[in-house]
Amino acid sequence: MTPKVVVFDVNETLSDLSALEQVFVEVGAPRDIVPLWFASVLRDGFALTAAGSAEPFSKLAIGALDTVLADHPLNRELDAAIDQIMKRFLELPVHPDVADGVRTLAASHIRLITLSNGSTQVAEQLFTRAGILEYFERLLSVEDTDGWKPAPAAYAYAANTCSVDPGDMILVAVHPWDIDGAKRAGLQTAWLNRRGQNYPDYFLVPDYTVANLPELAGLIG
Repeated sequence: MTPKVVVFDVNETLSDLSALEQVFVEVGAPRDIVPLWFASVLRDGFALTAAGSAEPFSKLAIGALDTVLADHPLNRELDAAIDQIMKRFLELPVHPDVADGVRTLAASHIRLITLSNGSTQVAEQLFTRAGILEYFERLLSVEDTDGWKPAPAAYAYAANTCSVDPGDMILVAVHPWDIDGAKRAGLQTAWLNRRGQNYPDYFLVPDYTVANLPELAGLIG
């Protein structure tokens, strides 16, 4: 069924976190701890949601940096290193396929929104730099609801805000846990598998698996 609304995850799905590797090196940390840092942020966000609490992405990101950088001989004070990394996080580019994919989907008159565990300001700045902000109807954040994705309330919030049934929405994400959560909440799903990885068999299977956004646009546009 052709969706009425495409719901994009933002961090890693649209933004290219690999661009952070250089700033980690600049402050004296190894580039290969970027995935550990980001996974730590997600873990703590999920844990707080499961416990019935929540904190903003930025607070958890800073806290996780304080932890993962502590064991490395940095070339500056820890606080200065954290400030530099967080500044660069706000300047990330989109993946090379994103702008063309977004424009193609928008040309098909499908509504485009985001649903991020991060802030709407991060998404707004990201899309402004990429020249694609105008194509998004809404930028949504779990900070305005009861918990982080993949909690059901996050997806229900998106559907209620857009005044559509969950089944009329399709969640696009690189994270299998996000795909699984959206599927359980009644959304259609598209797994963006840029790295050619295997999908975990303990999660619900996505409706679509694509390597890039233009490919998805060709399937549902």
